[in-house]
Amino acid sequence: MNRLNREQMAARVAQDIPEGSVVNLGIGLPTKVANYLPADREIMLHSENGVIGMGPAPEAGAEDPDLINAGKQPVTLLDGGAFFHHADSFGMMRGGHLDICVLGAFQVSRYGDLANWHTGDADAIPAVGGAMDLAIGAKSVYVLMELLTRDGQSKLVEKCSYPLTGVGCVSRIYTDLAVFDLKDGKVLLVDDLSGVGIAELTRLTGMDIVAA
Repeated sequence: MNRLNREQMAARVAQDIPEGSVVNLGIGLPTKVANYLPADREIMLHSENGVIGMGPAPEAGAEDPDLINAGKQPVTLLDGGAFFHHADSFGMMRGGHLDICVLGAFQVSRYGDLANWHTGDADAIPAVGGAMDLAIGAKSVYVLMELLTRDGQSKLVEKCSYPLTGVGCVSRIYTDLAVFDLKDGKVLLVDDLSGVGIAELTRLTGMDIVAA
């Protein structure tokens, strides 16, 4: 089975972010999307620690320890970029000023419910950060994740078993095998990246998947 690697997954998301968007990239895999945004599109990257106008990751040796994203990774700043207070950054998130946020996830239900901050394990460290604010505040929420867990269980589920981050907030899922839209409880296949077909994706996920 052909699977996209994590760099290819990030590049696939970047293809779909339109000109003029204000976008937040969640901690972890979503931050890689910044490295693949088309150079001919004006896209403003926002980070909840108080930065807007971020560029791709700096070259090795050119990192600025004072210029980081919310995941504490070094970033660059494009012309016109700005810094501001943490509270103002959350005001932007909660006020509906973000066009898109891209988040990782442990699970997403077919109804668009998102679980990405805690597995529920007793020894797990909760790390909600700004995920709840992003999930509810952004106009569109995209999830970027592998479709299956390491033991082959689907992360796209009928109902999330982990604590929820947001309810009915996810509109699109990008995975290593396919891209799906979620609409009115339906799972729509947008792009079969692996070429396995709807029947196999249905078997892997247990979802009733239809062509978009």
